[in-house]
Amino acid sequence: MKKEKEEYLLLKRELEFQKVEIETLRAELLLSKEENTVENNKKKQRVDELIVTKKELALQNAEKRKRAEALIVANDELDFQKDEKQKRAHELLSANNELAVQYHKKQKRAHELLSTKKELLLHKKKNKKWIDELLITNQELALKQHQKQDQDDELVILHKELALQYDEKRILASELTMAYADLIKTEESLRKHIEGLEYMIFMISHRVRQPIAQILGISNLLDESIDYSTDELKKIVGFLKPSAINLDNLTKEFTDLMNKISTQKTGYGPTQIVDPTPTQHIPKNRK
Repeated sequence: MKKEKEEYLLLKRELEFQKVEIETLRAELLLSKEENTVENNKKKQRVDELIVTKKELALQNAEKRKRAEALIVANDELDFQKDEKQKRAHELLSANNELAVQYHKKQKRAHELLSTKKELLLHKKKNKKWIDELLITNQELALKQHQKQDQDDELVILHKELALQYDEKRILASELTMAYADLIKTEESLRKHIEGLEYMIFMISHRVRQPIAQILGISNLLDESIDYSTDELKKIVGFLKPSAINLDNLTKEFTDLMNKISTQKTGYGPTQIVDPTPTQHIPKNRK
């Protein structure tokens, strides 16, 4: 009779442990459903963020393209102005050559006038007329010489303007190159940040869940109104300690990951994920 009573108590305890295991599995199932819901919401939020980021990048590319087109138009206008100024410079050089020819002709004529000075002395009445013509010619020559000087000054000013426009064009091209390099750096930084967030989501949804579920299951055992022996309590606490250690290690790893994400230097990726957490099983039968 005493043996049957002990077997009955043993069977009763086994049933209670099985009941606790069922409750633990039920709690894990509910927790998994809640985590799946949270994970789906986070994925949806991430998709929305990626769409917004993609639109912003498209807008930036459109602005850069628009600015590049404006620079091309400005470059074409500068080339056109340069051609016009070069054409005008050639015209000024041609006019300068013509003035030089006329100047040589005037010098030759002046020599001719000097050679005929003796003849002019004999023709005093005609001398005044010839002197007036010579003075007028000298005035015209001086005026043309002044015009030539003005044209030379204008040519120098045009050359300086062309040099200034060339410098502005080179500065605009440098700014466009720097803006494109900044865009490439922004895209790389965003990619690394997204990879870090993916790894963080995986850690929260998979690796943290297991030790929490084990701790909940063991706490359910302790909540039962059962008079456990000292060895049984030590055994239950022994199951609780590895889960707590795993949870503490995951917390430290999660903190390190957050620091890496905040500095945008994380090197984690979906292909680097390894779950080192050992699986702890609660025995179904106790001796």
